[in-house]
Amino acid sequence: MLLAIELENFFSIKNKIRLDFRAGNINTTQAKMLKDNLIEWNGQKILKTIGLFGPNASGKSSIIRAIKFCCMMVLESHQHNENTRFNFQPFKFDGWQDKPSRFYIDFVCEGIEYEYEYTLTTTEILTESLYYYPNHRKTKIFERKGADYLFGTKVLERPKDVALATSNKNLFLSRASSMNRELAKTVYRFFLNTFLLDLVSLSSTSIEYNFNKYKQVILKALEICDSDICDIKLRHKKVTQPVAVGQDDQGVSLELRPVDVIDFKTYHKIDPSIQFDMERDESDGTQRLFAILNRMLDVVSNNKSLMLDEFDRQLHTLLADFLIDLVHASPQSQLLFTSHNTNLIDMDRFRKDQIVFVNKKADGATEVYSLYDFRDFRDTMDAEKGYLTGRFDAIPIVTSSASTLRQLMKGGDE
Repeated sequence: MLLAIELENFFSIKNKIRLDFRAGNINTTQAKMLKDNLIEWNGQKILKTIGLFGPNASGKSSIIRAIKFCCMMVLESHQHNENTRFNFQPFKFDGWQDKPSRFYIDFVCEGIEYEYEYTLTTTEILTESLYYYPNHRKTKIFERKGADYLFGTKVLERPKDVALATSNKNLFLSRASSMNRELAKTVYRFFLNTFLLDLVSLSSTSIEYNFNKYKQVILKALEICDSDICDIKLRHKKVTQPVAVGQDDQGVSLELRPVDVIDFKTYHKIDPSIQFDMERDESDGTQRLFAILNRMLDVVSNNKSLMLDEFDRQLHTLLADFLIDLVHASPQSQLLFTSHNTNLIDMDRFRKDQIVFVNKKADGATEVYSLYDFRDFRDTMDAEKGYLTGRFDAIPIVTSSASTLRQLMKGGDE
């Protein structure tokens, strides 16, 4: 599970922001009624869900994009060569493009807590460290500063061999996993299989396993969500797509090749003999709900964590409620999401520490704070109304009176 994530100097993020899944100390009657929103682990209470709310361009997507980039660095950086330039943008104002960016994640893998951190520029990795708590005591696995390393005793097999094979374009953790170091592979699998960063495309063959495993549950969930789809069938087909075949100084080389993709067919209760194409005939909302259910059922069944930007896009607000309830009903799954749906800012559904506001400061930087930070706000109050009236900031300032709009359409001459 996720315990905390910190980001610094990525995209619109300037100074450090922290997303903390450790629950705050809230002992109100309302909070106690939301006990299903928490995971009990190692004497701590951990949040199952955190929602990020704020106006357009406040930085919600920057947070998701930064986390995704940082996790993909773990998964892919062992493949980087000396010409690699990292695909992120530091904060553009106040000279921050010349400063290092930082990623930190505190998480639990196979029952043990880990703290992993690295700093980098767009051209090189500067520092990196990994600690864990095998006996509830913080223990060093490795520390790295440039090409200098410090290793914990007998934690990694032959760590100096890994260090020699690690350039300033590679994360040591990524390289160690590719060189079959067991503890590094354990952590790598957390980023690969447990902390899921998005949905899977409906045409990707990787969706087949989950669909076959959860098909009947998906159909039942669609029925609960008031869909009249009574059956869904999967088939393979070949399509011609550009495929990466190499990389040189000019970039990635592409070549058109036949690729195996998935095609879903749907059938409706009104006449199950008639076949529909999922991507061509079904609504955008149905397609997105189907994609989320495929992913979410794996998450809630296997105690995984999922991150989704605008997770309820194209969904009715009651369907968004259903998906949140699905996570809260699970033993130990988690969801980090962004949303513009203010109906979700609801004390009957979320604790104060689960509602996080994202705002753009005067200097253009993203700031993050939770409803829990407003100690004078009681959870018996109307949080959505408070948000919409500007009590917590993080809302768009829109001047849209009839006279203002007439002036706008006349080019400002009125």
